[in-house]
Amino acid sequence: MAIHVDETHQTFHLQTDHTSYIFQVLAHGILGQVYYGKKIHVEPQYNHLLKRELKTATPAYSLDEPDFQIGAIRQEYSDTGTGDYRRPAYQVTQSNGSRITDFQYDHYEVVSGKKRLKGLPSTFDDTEDDAETLTVHLTDDLIQLELELNYTVFPHQDVIVRSANFKNHGTESVTLNAAHSAQLDLPDKQYDLVQFAGTWARERHLVRTPLRAGLQAIDSVRTTSSHQENPFMMLARPNTTDDAGEVFGFNLIYSGDFLDQVEVDQWNTSRVLVGINPDEFEWQLEPAKEFQTPEAVMTYTADGMNQLSQQLAAFYEEHLVNAKYKRMERPILVNNWEATYFDFTDKKLMPIVKQAKKLGIEMFVLDDGWFGHRNDDKSSLGDWFADLKKLPKGISTFADEVHDLGLKFGLWFEPEMISIDSKLYQKHPDWMIHTPKRRATPERNQYVLDFSRPEVVDYIYKMMSKVIKETKLDYIKWDMNRYITEMYSTALPADRQLEMPHRYILGVYNLYARLTQAYPDVLFESCASGGGRFDLGMMYYAPQAWASDDTDAAERMKVQFGTSYGYPQSMMGSHVSAVPNEQTGRITPLETRANVAFYGAFGYELDISKMSDAEKQAVKKQVAFYKQHRALYQFGKLYRLDSPFNGDGNVMSWVVVDDDQDHAIATRYQLLNHPNAPYERLYLRGLDPDKQYRVNDSDETYYGDELMNAGLFIGSEFDEDADVKKSVDFSSRRFMIDVAK
Repeated sequence: MAIHVDETHQTFHLQTDHTSYIFQVLAHGILGQVYYGKKIHVEPQYNHLLKRELKTATPAYSLDEPDFQIGAIRQEYSDTGTGDYRRPAYQVTQSNGSRITDFQYDHYEVVSGKKRLKGLPSTFDDTEDDAETLTVHLTDDLIQLELELNYTVFPHQDVIVRSANFKNHGTESVTLNAAHSAQLDLPDKQYDLVQFAGTWARERHLVRTPLRAGLQAIDSVRTTSSHQENPFMMLARPNTTDDAGEVFGFNLIYSGDFLDQVEVDQWNTSRVLVGINPDEFEWQLEPAKEFQTPEAVMTYTADGMNQLSQQLAAFYEEHLVNAKYKRMERPILVNNWEATYFDFTDKKLMPIVKQAKKLGIEMFVLDDGWFGHRNDDKSSLGDWFADLKKLPKGISTFADEVHDLGLKFGLWFEPEMISIDSKLYQKHPDWMIHTPKRRATPERNQYVLDFSRPEVVDYIYKMMSKVIKETKLDYIKWDMNRYITEMYSTALPADRQLEMPHRYILGVYNLYARLTQAYPDVLFESCASGGGRFDLGMMYYAPQAWASDDTDAAERMKVQFGTSYGYPQSMMGSHVSAVPNEQTGRITPLETRANVAFYGAFGYELDISKMSDAEKQAVKKQVAFYKQHRALYQFGKLYRLDSPFNGDGNVMSWVVVDDDQDHAIATRYQLLNHPNAPYERLYLRGLDPDKQYRVNDSDETYYGDELMNAGLFIGSEFDEDADVKKSVDFSSRRFMIDVAK
């Protein structure tokens, strides 16, 4: 049993295998946060954890109760205007303009398992993995508004998933100005905020900052989760490392505007809020209607960030990603984009397809430019039918030719976009997001369709469905290459325009849901100019995402390393591209490019038909090697060893280990070589301390505890006695660790 309720003292104790989460009904039906951390015993009540002092200059609940001060209480889901001046979890405006509410505890219910949310990506428990769900009901009798707080405990992954649902049982509409998915009030501020920031081509770089008094937040108002910030964050004790120490993780299953906020008050308590960003949100809740927030994921461990990442990876695999793909090995693909860009025909593409077959590659993906009359980025978005000048026999015939060679076939779409130079715009100019009588701001020469309108989603679904059927499509790369500006819908009244950002995202989810249900065998990969929408909302429908448009191996090290804190490697689309690299101009060895890209959904992004014979042989070996070890790379337990965000960032290393601890692959990357370098050792993780291992098929054996605690000697990569000196900058070294037979 994961959920323990003491009805006498109205105490709720949620237990996972290693953690406890406790809250309690206090006076006047207010919910108080008691504890979240290492697993502790179940007791009827925890009064010693609720002790507090009378604070001066702090409002009291009433004249009769001067010592009950809401502003000094750690709350479970806080409101506005009753003496707690910290940012609230929700805010409701009523017909008289008041924003004061009085939700009081009413009752609870506990059920086994976890059902999916309607219309939103969400967690589930289809495998009866001992999940339990608690729903706590609170009511504001004056306005007949009900608030449901939902908690699902996934005990074996040490995860708790939370959400809120507002139900209007009254006779008047109310307006939600804020509706967060989760709140957590912690008893102190001795934490570092760990966030993953960046920009296009430089996504999810680790930034670690000690908490300070006041507000600190990461957010997006771009109607995507964004390149600039990711909705995953951690709170770690100052001494916490990848291998040890306390850390909390928070993530939001949502792809639009979000807010992750920590507020440290005057008594050094820390309030965490996770949910839809209230800056661009409002929702009119009419009588007999309800509003469901997205789900927030919370997890905790005292054993360091590697353990937290592994908990989340196991959780996503079992309870978020489509069960079809949770352990399905992802195909090795080649994408034509960096090989041809818009300049291609079927005859120009077929040498790449045939070469892919020879090299053992499993799928050919036709990227941007196959539709309408799209010869550059200024036209045709929305016209999802083949350009017969490039594909004179049609897209279905070209797909058949690819399939006849024994390869899978994938296509690029950007369903949410529209070009002014398109038949769709000529027919439906009002479907483009714009503000009447105002200038529309272009980005990448394109605009955005109003997915808050069901008729727009219906139209795009029909067009995509036709192509999927005709081509017997195996894979879709779903791109989104710009944020939304001039947020306005001509289909919404003036007083509901702030609903549009959320309605837009619901429209995107609706299209994803319909396509994935109608075509369950199509593998979807999410993309948003690379990593601009790398979030759990997308992963529910598309189990992998293009991690970044930057394919430079040196830069991808940081992108993938940062991403690994909150997402497993099976979710990261990662390819080998040509050099000099398009984004950086850097030249890196083919071996290093592959060794970086192996840790993800692997592929190639270059013209393999024009490679030298030596390069083709190298690629053939890479493909064969990856196939042999694909399951380990994609689904093995990942341990970060050396961070590129520490020190001068010259070295990065990590290792993946199989479930039986019999096989592991470690890779060490070095940006620049140094003369007369100091001795280096690689300290492995995740091995069985009592098993003996061989490294790279050597005759020597090592116990697992030796490799983890004493480390593996790393010799110099530069041979001073070699006749021909060559650069070893941007090098990588792979270590195969196998149980000695």
